[in-house]
Amino acid sequence: MFFVDTIEVTGLGNRGYLAGGARTAVAVDPPRDMDRMIEAAARRGVRISHVVETHLHNDYVTGGLELARITGAAYLVPAAATVAFERIPVRDGDTTVVDADAGVSLRAMATPGHTPHHTSYVLEENGTAVAVFTGGSLLIGTVGRPDLVEPRLTERLARAQHASAHRLVAELPDETPVLPTHGFGSFCSVGRAEGGATTIGKEKAANEALTLDADAFVAALLAGLDDIPAYYAHMGPANAVGPAPVDLTPPAPADAEEIAARLEQGEWVVDLRNRVAFAAGHVAGSFNFEAEGQLATYLAWLIPWGKPVTLLAESAGQLAAAQRELVRVGIDRPAAAATGDPSTWVRRDEETRSFPRAVFADLAVRREAGDIVVLDVRRTSERAEGHIAGSVHIPLHTLHRRLGEIPGGPVWVHCAGGMRAAIAASLLDAAGRDVVAVDDAYDNAVRAGLTGRTA
Repeated sequence: MFFVDTIEVTGLGNRGYLAGGARTAVAVDPPRDMDRMIEAAARRGVRISHVVETHLHNDYVTGGLELARITGAAYLVPAAATVAFERIPVRDGDTTVVDADAGVSLRAMATPGHTPHHTSYVLEENGTAVAVFTGGSLLIGTVGRPDLVEPRLTERLARAQHASAHRLVAELPDETPVLPTHGFGSFCSVGRAEGGATTIGKEKAANEALTLDADAFVAALLAGLDDIPAYYAHMGPANAVGPAPVDLTPPAPADAEEIAARLEQGEWVVDLRNRVAFAAGHVAGSFNFEAEGQLATYLAWLIPWGKPVTLLAESAGQLAAAQRELVRVGIDRPAAAATGDPSTWVRRDEETRSFPRAVFADLAVRREAGDIVVLDVRRTSERAEGHIAGSVHIPLHTLHRRLGEIPGGPVWVHCAGGMRAAIAASLLDAAGRDVVAVDDAYDNAVRAGLTGRTA
């Protein structure tokens, strides 16, 4: 009897999988902190005999190479992927026995589109398909984006995505569960997936890759592409070279003097506490990236690559969880860290800073008095659906480079729900601006009569 366990990587919107029989198993697209795969195998009482990658990932650093080294597993990587380490090259149609006693095997199926070498794996039990690991090919209601490799290849890969989706539904039964790596909030997907489970049959009925002809699908897909997180440029090369082992030991502790010194040197000091606590009191010059939000995605997107980062956390547990998230995107070792509260993070002769929070109803009232700047930090695609008339639009991921473009006066900053506005408010506060963070759902801007449409 086969099993499939899901390894959720919620901060990045991804999933890895462990699948096999009673004795041995395969790890599919494991995250950098691959100890979670080892723990899952231990709970099942199985040995990880194989590790497979559907593609060289662009949104996270893989744990596959290290997991294979530690467990002695065979490491399978698509043959056309150029890598600098030893692996077993996988080609279309290759079959790998995972657990002979249980009749569990993997059959490779070339599904280019997300990358030129992308490969899906059909999990079979005694020759019958029981699931398919689709990586960044067929996702829940959408597909993986085709523009992460090379701009000149984007349209060609979009057409390949269409063909690959059709191949999957042509060769697999409708009841086959589709188990993608991306699509649960990952920027590797085109749009956002709805729901947590699907099958070939469900996708056949609803996925535009399968309901539209190739030309219409490609046009719609290319029109729906959004900005690419800046850190993606570093993930593919890291995975091709072979990631170093992970070090999750606690960082060197930093006292108030060291925190101040690092700020003075232009390093990033990141406060991981929730946005309410940060607004109420924080170290001047620090930035707020909530540990409970999309920490890895947004910090890696904004920080100048390679710049030292010091983490401030309310507890050792929060710090450890943040380290785990950050190694997944190649931010391996914080320069230093401190836990506790802001009163212990500032020098005796210094005070903490704060800024107010508000909701859209407050903004509607305050705007009547004039003399404020409304800053929208949502992505361009979000703003196209509606915006506050007269607001300044600077997407969050570009804000740190464009602070000088914001007109003078108090700044009321908003996003769609509050998290990104909090990050933006911390950047503005560190730059000495008078800022108010709008911590509210954007639907309430509509109710407050603030919104307009783009031309």
